[in-house]
Amino acid sequence: MNEITAFNPTGAEIQQPETMPHSIEAEQQLLGAILTNNDVYDRVASIIGPQHFYEPVHARIFEVAAARIAKNNLASPVTLKAFLEDDEGLKELGGPRYLATLAGSAVASFAIRDYAQMIYDLAVRRDLILLGRDISAKATKVEIGSEPKEQIVEAEQALYKLAEQGQSESGFQSFLKAVTEAVNVANAAYQRDGGLAGISTGLTDLDNKLGGLHKSDLLILAGRPSMGKTSLATNIAFNVAKAYKRGILPDGTEGAVEGGVVGFYSLEMSAEQLAGRILAEASEISSHKIRQGDMDEVEFRRFVEAAKALEACPLFIDDTPALPISQLAARARRLKRTHGLDVLIIDYLQLVRGTGRSENRVNEISEITMGMKAIAKELNIPVIALSQLSRQVENREDKRPQLSDLRESGSIEQDADAVMFVFREEYYKEREKPGDHDLDAMARWQDEMSHLHGKAEVVIGKQRHGPIGTVALSFEAQFTRFGNLVKPWQSNNSSEEY
Repeated sequence: MNEITAFNPTGAEIQQPETMPHSIEAEQQLLGAILTNNDVYDRVASIIGPQHFYEPVHARIFEVAAARIAKNNLASPVTLKAFLEDDEGLKELGGPRYLATLAGSAVASFAIRDYAQMIYDLAVRRDLILLGRDISAKATKVEIGSEPKEQIVEAEQALYKLAEQGQSESGFQSFLKAVTEAVNVANAAYQRDGGLAGISTGLTDLDNKLGGLHKSDLLILAGRPSMGKTSLATNIAFNVAKAYKRGILPDGTEGAVEGGVVGFYSLEMSAEQLAGRILAEASEISSHKIRQGDMDEVEFRRFVEAAKALEACPLFIDDTPALPISQLAARARRLKRTHGLDVLIIDYLQLVRGTGRSENRVNEISEITMGMKAIAKELNIPVIALSQLSRQVENREDKRPQLSDLRESGSIEQDADAVMFVFREEYYKEREKPGDHDLDAMARWQDEMSHLHGKAEVVIGKQRHGPIGTVALSFEAQFTRFGNLVKPWQSNNSSEEY
């Protein structure tokens, strides 16, 4: 519309030269429906609020009506009259008579949500126009303290904020609907011949223990430095992205039927370093050789072929340091909208920043873990967050991590659906090497090292939907690769790995 035609009970039209999208008639009829039947308010309360009305008088009428209904009081033209009779805007439209006129123009209750959605959509369009004008005005002014890159970030944040508005909560759902969804998950696992309900990590024994990576779960992967947290997370990311296949899901929508699109926040390592690790695994060339460029022709050819094969992998890396949890969530939403997102990995939790409002570090970590769990639920994806462990592990004889070793453990342990620890006893045993003069001790040490060589454990310390326990994995340090460990009954040599 090029003009606003405000309703006037005297019969005259009020003309205002305005180009902002709006529908006065829709606002009038929706308010009329609420004033004649307060029960319909609950059907629109999750869609619109006073701020979505174009006409300020309508916004105030809606606000007063909502406040009365919330207190279980009647909201009608008669009861609202006492609260609005001194309203100057209402006087211009005819005073209390206007409230009665609104009630007379009420839309049918079955169409109330459609009208509410229309009012909301028009409000978003107005916000977009105002945002565009604001961006244009700031870009026109050339100021020393306002760099173009900063303006782009501000504009992006404003757009994300606008996109987040109006995301109505699901609210209560019937038990039938919840049961149906649970049956669909079980059916998906059954269709895979008793396989996984979630996304496969590519590590058979870990999948058997976890049932795969489940949607809306927050999984914490913790360990001391040099245990291989990032390597394991990278391996899982690569396995999921490599297995990605798109198709029709059971609910009829299109999405990942195998594997998935992976988002990887690398707050410690650069994207180049992370890609180097993945290439070392895929090409089976030592990561040290790749960094040094110490490859023969055959190895380099294999390296290039692996790089070409990985080009099509849906693995997206963001290496921006010290990201606040709000930005982390906004970027994940954007990735989901533009490319899809099935698994999110964050390396690591303690490098994420809070909002800055927390008084101490423990409260900030609590805010961050709650934010990560909220991302998992909102985007309906598994989120894997890596975490450091406290030094108290080093003071024990048994170095296997426990839940109490988590730094700021209370909130992390509470918010997580699963907590896993990476543990390599070989790392500690290697540092217990005896002197060459003690031949018996050296022989025992060598025997123990041969038994531990190339082996790792993932200790599941908490799992909300399944058992806890330990999963044995192989670890090839030169390729920074975790793999499935061959069992004694699968080979004559129990230490053989693949």
